[in-house]
Amino acid sequence: MSQIDNLPPLREVVRTHGLMAKKSLGQNFLFDLNLTSRIARSAGPLEDATIIEVGPGPGGLTRAILAAGAKKVVAIERDSRCLPALAEIAAYYPGRLEVIEADALEFDPRPRVGGGLVRIISNLPYNVGTALLTGWLTGEEWPPWWSSLTLMFQREVAERIVATEDDPKDYGRLGVLCGWRTDARILFDVPPSAFVPPPKITSSIVHLTPKVSPLPCRIGALESITRAAFGQRRKMLRQSLKAVTPDPAAIIAAAGLEETARAENVPVEGYVSLANAFDAMRAKA
Repeated sequence: MSQIDNLPPLREVVRTHGLMAKKSLGQNFLFDLNLTSRIARSAGPLEDATIIEVGPGPGGLTRAILAAGAKKVVAIERDSRCLPALAEIAAYYPGRLEVIEADALEFDPRPRVGGGLVRIISNLPYNVGTALLTGWLTGEEWPPWWSSLTLMFQREVAERIVATEDDPKDYGRLGVLCGWRTDARILFDVPPSAFVPPPKITSSIVHLTPKVSPLPCRIGALESITRAAFGQRRKMLRQSLKAVTPDPAAIIAAAGLEETARAENVPVEGYVSLANAFDAMRAKA
């Protein structure tokens, strides 16, 4: 039996159900229950929370979250091969685990969570992690329906999430979006040896909490401005922003920035100002 519950060890579960990780689904299974328990604990108090988990696979992190006392877990799994293993966990924790066979990119979990505290905790499949995060951050309503995100990414993606203009190599559209609406930090790294099969890269756990009152800005305008600026990140703003406006000098001046600035040197506040100036100019047109 495992050290966190009386269910079989994960290696035995995987062997029993013939669950070889699929590269096409971005799967890498975590067998170390000490590590999955650490991830669950790092999300914060779970006793009064409903947890959304994407890509539970054979359920290693799921078990750790439930053992840590989560009120309810809604697990979204695309791979039907994993459902029997997850059903065994659901039977062990009656009424606390709901397993949904769906593609997380297309499934809206909000109707399943009701009111109260909602945390998203996931070892995200590498091939959809950034898309899922962007979806959770770009809702029109803010603060969002979730209270925190505790997610595993490739280390290089984690560095992009927390990057600022002080980290020009990693700073980009993702860093602007995360810095605008959340407080994001890397908690710890996870070595390749913790996974089966071991990936070729180090992973990192990132924790994001929503800012209650981020600077006011229309998300569509911010996305347009950052897409243009970082799409030609080596060029000055007066050149790169021609992709979205015939008069970049006017919105750069209105935002209080220098025309000669480059995308990687503009702080989040600067991009918000550019987006608002962009909207103001369009409103006058």
